[in-house]
Amino acid sequence: MLVRPFLKWAGGKSQLLNEIKKRVPDNFSTYYEPFLGGGAIFFFLQPNNAVINDSSEELMNVYSVVKYYPEALIEDLKQHVNAEGYFYEIRNRDRNAGEYKKLSSIKKASRIIYLNKTCFNGLFRVNGSGQFNSPFGNYKNPNIVNASVLRAVSNYLNNANVRICCGDFEDSLKHIKETDFVYFDPPYDPASGSANFTAYDKGGFDKRQQVRLKKVCDWLHAKGVKFLLSNSATEYMQDLYGDYRGEIISARRAINSRGDKRGFVDELLVRNYKCHNVY
Repeated sequence: MLVRPFLKWAGGKSQLLNEIKKRVPDNFSTYYEPFLGGGAIFFFLQPNNAVINDSSEELMNVYSVVKYYPEALIEDLKQHVNAEGYFYEIRNRDRNAGEYKKLSSIKKASRIIYLNKTCFNGLFRVNGSGQFNSPFGNYKNPNIVNASVLRAVSNYLNNANVRICCGDFEDSLKHIKETDFVYFDPPYDPASGSANFTAYDKGGFDKRQQVRLKKVCDWLHAKGVKFLLSNSATEYMQDLYGDYRGEIISARRAINSRGDKRGFVDELLVRNYKCHNVY
């Protein structure tokens, strides 16, 4: 399938596609995904009507460029080289805010895709100033220019009714209707003291944000909107969503700085509706 994620993403849902698919309602008007990330579920479902959102301006610019300027993006990607010195030259462009703002949206999108494909572990990560800070990955032959996938994704984004947003997750739901469906894949509650990766955007996502998200879920439930949410199966998250249907399933951790930590982990799936495919 050519319509698929073109970015590596920490916490990506490729391992859970079938489990999540079984829990998606059979019928809904518009699909909402307020924490898009790499978009694994979105591209797997390929809804006819969708609102996709993320707080990362860099990320959502990539999706907009793929939609509107795929050929120009592909041509710019061809100019990149897989070399350590060049990698840090490209990575450090956002250290000069004035110069970086002058780059075109195409140049910015090309930079992010290149860094994502060549950085260590494919980790989209920024520091507190919003600057990309993953180190060089030293891969032999990274697939920097995946033209066929980029063109297929562009065609889908143009042929379907997809609205691309960038902002707070709550704001992206302002116009939601009872017949719509929401899939939430927020930054996860840390499963341990050292597993606190929420740094794909400079704002972070702490427990206060998790509580705010829970309140948004309560608001959706009161409106009669169906939602499905994934998060780490910590005791905190299970307690927080204890008044909804919660299931713990195993998923393989694809991205970790240590190879011995890429085994199976427990994830929590929460929903506010019955599903004929599962209990």
